[in-house]
Amino acid sequence: MIKIMADSTCDLSDEVLERYDISLAPLTIDIGGKIYRDRIDIQPDEFYGMLEALPEFPTTGMPSPAEYLKIMKEAVESGYKEVLCICMSSGTSGAYQSAVLAKDYFLEEQPGSHVKIHVVDSKCMSHGSGWLVLKSAMMREKGASFEELVSFNESFKKKVKHFLSVDDLNHLIKSGRLSNTSAIIGKILMIKPIMSMKDGRGVIVGKERGLKRVLKHYVQEFIKRNDATVTDFIIIGYTSDKTIAENLKALLQKDTDFSGEIHIMQMGVSVGTHVGLGAISMFFVEK
Repeated sequence: MIKIMADSTCDLSDEVLERYDISLAPLTIDIGGKIYRDRIDIQPDEFYGMLEALPEFPTTGMPSPAEYLKIMKEAVESGYKEVLCICMSSGTSGAYQSAVLAKDYFLEEQPGSHVKIHVVDSKCMSHGSGWLVLKSAMMREKGASFEELVSFNESFKKKVKHFLSVDDLNHLIKSGRLSNTSAIIGKILMIKPIMSMKDGRGVIVGKERGLKRVLKHYVQEFIKRNDATVTDFIIIGYTSDKTIAENLKALLQKDTDFSGEIHIMQMGVSVGTHVGLGAISMFFVEK
């Protein structure tokens, strides 16, 4: 039996988590000195409803090793013999290091244990790591071995393509993801930056004027980059406006020959803290 676990930034829906028995180690969010656990003490819609009125910018904290260790122990107690933990990029958080420490603590506490634990530094963020988690769960359901899941994740983690654009640049500035100069120019010209991941960190890969051009950019890049032999589903992410995600899905269905599942899922509180309201993202595997 293979247990699949991740941190809460994978942003998979509750339905997916429940269906595939995926466990999450929650990040924490500090809002005005009060600490919340992502998706446990605070839900995305609740957070986005209060975000603009907050006097101070919220901050996030990585899951502690204890959070990961608790899930690992519960999995083994439930009969799992193998544990696959997929974490957000080590280039953006210490979550991966926390999970590795938890693995070490587990093995120290249970010397001679035959339980296999593998921690993946996904080099991804949000639904990028979520794509790997969901794909792993689907492969497990079809009978893939633990070794096959490990091999897939380590082989394809750098090929999960991210596209993210935001409506409000201020959150990226405050979180250190974008310079003040870029933001000022962007606001004056009404330009929306398009971000992706490179070497495990966020980078700007394009700029478009207006939301329609952003969505068109996503579709054109998908047509050019998609690895049809691997991408059997796409994940579209949004923070506060689901309509944008639905419009992107409609464009993909209209302008591409992709026939797989297109999931629309909301970005969670931890990711939303950095990208703000009106963000739109897309994830698939590139050639």
